[in-house]
Amino acid sequence: MTENNKTSAPQKKGTIGNIIKLVVFLGIGFLFIYWFLLKLDPSQKRAIWDSFTHADYFWVGCTMLACLLSLFVRALRWQLLYEPLGYRPGLNNTFGSVVIAYLANLAFPRLGEVMRCATLRTSDKIPVEKSLGTVVTERCVDILAFGVVVLLGLFFMYGQAKEWLVDILADKSHQLPNIALVAVAAIVAIIGCVFLYRWMRPRLNKYKFFRKVDSIVQGGIGGLKSIFHLKPKSIVLFIIYSCIIYFLYIIGGVFILQAIPETVGLGFGAAFVVYLFGSIGMTISQGGLGAYPVLVWQALALYGISETVGLAAGWLLWGSQQVVIIVVGVFYILYFSLFAKPRKQENNPINT
Repeated sequence: MTENNKTSAPQKKGTIGNIIKLVVFLGIGFLFIYWFLLKLDPSQKRAIWDSFTHADYFWVGCTMLACLLSLFVRALRWQLLYEPLGYRPGLNNTFGSVVIAYLANLAFPRLGEVMRCATLRTSDKIPVEKSLGTVVTERCVDILAFGVVVLLGLFFMYGQAKEWLVDILADKSHQLPNIALVAVAAIVAIIGCVFLYRWMRPRLNKYKFFRKVDSIVQGGIGGLKSIFHLKPKSIVLFIIYSCIIYFLYIIGGVFILQAIPETVGLGFGAAFVVYLFGSIGMTISQGGLGAYPVLVWQALALYGISETVGLAAGWLLWGSQQVVIIVVGVFYILYFSLFAKPRKQENNPINT
């Protein structure tokens, strides 16, 4: 075999491999989009279309930019949790992983959390179990942060919006004893499992399968504890990034209200209420599909906005965010399948 033939064989093999990866990853991306569109009924599709054709697209573009920036800041915040673990994932890869996660979650609940960890495993050689630990930590922080946002709403909202929130909390107050009992039982169960695991660990460590499971568990625990080992500067940045993320969520609502003539007079306070209602919609249905626009309409109804306009605003706000996620998500699926090169990690993990 000649020298040229020797060098051309690996090149052909690499080209074929890239084509296969392109087809596979494109297929996954379009599967997500198809699955998402399949769930829309004709009335939902018509409502989305109407809201998109009667809006001021300058403000819609501002909303999309706010959504994109919130994803970018979320990637910056996620990067901080890797510092105590000794890993430094590239910002471009981290951002792409976050967007792909949101894209995947449109099709299958919680699939995105696994996919973004798997993506960084491929691009930055970071073990999936450690990434999963950081993701769980991030989600816990988000829950606490949302609780703070609700409390702020009690102080800063006025009129019917504040009365609605107080009434909801009052209605749920009788459930607190049951919730507290469940929480205590869960904590006791977790502590019991931890002690049982520690007691059984030396006895089961002789089995190869258990050692593999143990390494995954220990990696996940390290990721969970990463937030407690952040440097003071990183802690400040983590808090700042979290505040920016939630500010961008609300400001995106402000922009959408400016995009519709009937809601131009509403300001930050109304957008704050829209965010609170919309967040509930994101939790009770997959990706907020259907529920998000309805709850945005209910939020705007507190300010005297009609059902038609409220639903249009809800679909426009929800739809503009999904467009960003779908377009950028498909782009990064292509990027990771064709162009991303695995980065070498000079990691010196801190003992967590």
